[in-house]
Order: sequence, then C-alpha cells, then structure tokens
Amino acid sequence: MARITKAVFPVAGFGTRFLPATKAMPKELLPIIDKPIVQFAVEEAVAAGITELIFVTGRNKRAVGDHFDANLELENQLMAKGKKELRDMVRNIVPEGVACIFVRQPEPLGLGHAVLCAAPAVGDNPFAVLLADDLMRGALLPTAALVDAFAKNPRSILSVSEVPLSEVSKYGILRLGVPAEDGMISVAGLVEKPDPAQAPSRMASFGRYVFTPEIFDLLRVLQPGAGGEIQLADAIDQLAAQGKVSAILNPSMRYDCGDKFGYLTAIVDTALGDPVYADRFAALLRDRLAKQAAQDAAE
Repeated sequence: MARITKAVFPVAGFGTRFLPATKAMPKELLPIIDKPIVQFAVEEAVAAGITELIFVTGRNKRAVGDHFDANLELENQLMAKGKKELRDMVRNIVPEGVACIFVRQPEPLGLGHAVLCAAPAVGDNPFAVLLADDLMRGALLPTAALVDAFAKNPRSILSVSEVPLSEVSKYGILRLGVPAEDGMISVAGLVEKPDPAQAPSRMASFGRYVFTPEIFDLLRVLQPGAGGEIQLADAIDQLAAQGKVSAILNPSMRYDCGDKFGYLTAIVDTALGDPVYADRFAALLRDRLAKQAAQDAAE
C-alpha cells in the first residue's frame, strides 16, 4: 500500500453557530490571532508528508480557495513597501511542491457525501481526512501519528480520545473490539452521538482519519442516516464490522473551534504560547481577573 500523500478537507459547511460572522466569511477562515483555522489543519497535513490538498467546497466558499491561491498584487505591494518578510509569509502559505485541488459539493448532503465528492481526486489511493474545526497543538500532531501508523499497518485508522460520559452524545463513539497485538485500538463499530446510557464506551472519534479507498465503495451505496444526510460515521461502522478499522490515541491537545467556547480557548492558549505576545497577554489576563475579583468583592 502506498504512503499517504493526499488529504481531504471538507469545508462546505455553513458555520451557523458563528452567525453573523459567517454570513459572508467561511467559518474555516475565522482567525486564531492572525492565522485562519483551516491553515492550522493544512500545516498539520503538510508536516505529515501530505503533498496534495483536496478541498471540498460549497457555495460561497470561494474565499477558502483565494486564501491558498497566489495573490501577486498583494505580494508586489508588500515588496514595494519593503515588507519582504510579510511577502514571503503570504507566498509560502502553501509550500513549494504542495498542490491544492478544489472540488465542489453541489448539495450539503453530509460529511460522508463531502468525502465521496473527493473520490475522483483521491483515486485508488489511501488518504487522510482533516476537519478544520478541530485545531491541534502539540509536539506530535494526529495526522503525522496516523500516517506513521498506516505505514506499519495499512488500514483505515481513526484518531480518538477518551471523553467524559456527559459528552459522549457529541461524538461518534467506538464499540471496542478485542485487544490488538499491534498497539492499536481494535474498532468493532462506531455509534454516532449515542445517549450516555447506551454509549458502548467513552472513546470518541473526531476530525482526523486515514482511509483506504474502499470507504468510497460504502459511501456510494450508503442510505441517508441522521438528518437525512450521508453520514461518514455510518460508513466507518460498516467497515469496522468487516474488521477493517483500527484507532490510535490522539497525541495532541484538541480544540473544538466549531464551538464558541472551544474557539475562545484556542485563541487564549495560542496567545499564551506565542513568543511575541505570551508575557503581555498573560499580564493582561491577570490584570483583568484581578479587576473582576475586586469588583465582585465590592458587590
């Protein structure tokens, strides 16, 4: 099986939880300080050896393509003003040797359908899927861990984390199989957003996967599931029933940037880890907290 060099980014969603900001701006371009959420996912993929980035877009998502496309007018203006460092940063958003491919999802028919739309660009190759809503920080990021695990055992693999029982209804939850000898987690099935009382485990799948191309065969014939959409979780469940899915633990810190509080947390933690802003930002937080505590005490 070939090494994974293709990654699919489903970016066709409407981002309704962030309206009105996302009325005209794709949610994937919401910034974490000065970098769009989707760029973190792209950098994660590129660091894992991905050389083909396949974006599945929808209506009103042209701005995502514009962000990763060249902008010669802007580059020339920056150079004319002597801002070569900024010019180089803009020019190198997509590194040399990495290609961007844009595929249209004609209707919002679910995540499984979005992945299926990428099939012509993926071809008969293994591939990664990254959901930009999930921002990852750490020394080892999940896509690199998945690519390395696939190289040792070529099969569909999920990146997972254990979540509190109160949160299992937010995720696809694993039905665990027999312990595997290769160090991976055996997956017997995947239950989408179960009631906590019926959850088969607390091991949650989220927005990082690698798949063999046989996932497309399942998606092509899959009947609509929850919400009348083609659910990727249903296809994973069927593939797992055939004994063809494993999982590995997410090695990094995950931020759910599809959630407003998760997005705010990502901004705060990124700022506190920034070599330029960390000290000033930490001082600002301490000052604001002290003032709030004093105000609460006075009341």
